[in-house]
Amino acid sequence: MNPITEHRKPLRRERIIQFGGGGFLRGFFDWMVQKINETSDFDGSVVVVRSIDRAGDADAFAAQNHLYTHLMRGAEGVEATLVDVISRSLNANREYDAYLALADAPDFRFVVSNTTESGIVFSASDRMDDAPPSTFPAKVTALLWRRYKNGLPGFIFLPCELIERNGDTLRACILRYAELWGLGADFKRFVECENVFCNTLVDRINTGFPKGETLDLGYTDAFVNTSEFYHLLVIETDFDIERELPFSMAGLNVIVTRDKLETYRTRKVRILNGAHTSLVPYALLSGFETVRECVENADMNAYLRRAIFDEIIPTLDLPREELEEYAESVLVRFSNPYIKHYLSDISLNSVSKFRVRVLPSILAYIDRFGRMPETLIFAFANLLAFYRTDRTRDSVEVTAFMKTHTTREILASAELWGRDLSFLADAVEGAL
Repeated sequence: MNPITEHRKPLRRERIIQFGGGGFLRGFFDWMVQKINETSDFDGSVVVVRSIDRAGDADAFAAQNHLYTHLMRGAEGVEATLVDVISRSLNANREYDAYLALADAPDFRFVVSNTTESGIVFSASDRMDDAPPSTFPAKVTALLWRRYKNGLPGFIFLPCELIERNGDTLRACILRYAELWGLGADFKRFVECENVFCNTLVDRINTGFPKGETLDLGYTDAFVNTSEFYHLLVIETDFDIERELPFSMAGLNVIVTRDKLETYRTRKVRILNGAHTSLVPYALLSGFETVRECVENADMNAYLRRAIFDEIIPTLDLPREELEEYAESVLVRFSNPYIKHYLSDISLNSVSKFRVRVLPSILAYIDRFGRMPETLIFAFANLLAFYRTDRTRDSVEVTAFMKTHTTREILASAELWGRDLSFLADAVEGAL
């Protein structure tokens, strides 16, 4: 039996409008909906709205009845899920009337999106009678206008774009279009009072179609999707979203919070991203090529653990046990045999990354404990040493400055670090 051609897809209510049908949402949110359908009475399906289709992809996916296999792969093993939650897809540019008709169906409740970091933007050139308007928020405004005129309830928005306050930003863009298009005060009240705009944080490494690999599925699937096992969705909202979309019943790693999204964002940036950035210069100077090689090396593993558990975690404000559990999951992710994190790739723009991801931990540690965090200071010293080589990937200006100035001069640059760090010069110089 070929699950793709012979699977009898359940007839479910179309409840979710999804902007974007790429690998991330299929391996993240759609996979979650599959788990929710299997463990609750949610009984919902997804309509995918696209703006761009690669040649033949839409037709080929429809020929598979919008079914695909999702493979989670990692140090934990391999787990396959046949995902059957996508009922159909449409192209908003070619099928704009069909797109607007989504506003007529009362069962639709959720709007999910992943339109890249540049997707939630406002353009004053968009017009109400454009078919369609160019930006994602303008398309949503047109959909909401029709919903409003239909007298139907609003939507719950779960934007997955990797920008801060993504829900707030989307709502602000929609209200600007309402003003630009003269849609009136009542419509603005509908947008603000009858719709829920959640801010979110998403985290899962999705590796898409496994190009160049031979998979032993036992059947043909042109839309296989792959990811790591780890997943996290943090939703900031006052609304009781679990009542309508029961993530917890499916055992999913979803955190719903009223006001702590930034705490979880800080956790990710400081621990996961901070560990990467602390590791890369030292590891490259030591002859390593991938993150996994470092985790599997006893000395480098110990270095990472000192940085994370001894110096980064003590500066964060979540419970220690929760932070340590997250940190252990990060190290498991770093060891994933199916993902090659090349250190040279991660080294891109390391100075600006260090400023955002590592420097706050150094300063917080000094402030809390009155002494230098030795491992992170050592990482800082290696960063400077790395920029004196010809292996860096940064702007010409930053590279030249780092190569031609002393440690004290580099650390004194408020342009690079946002403040004068010359008080760290002796410690950094003495770390190597």
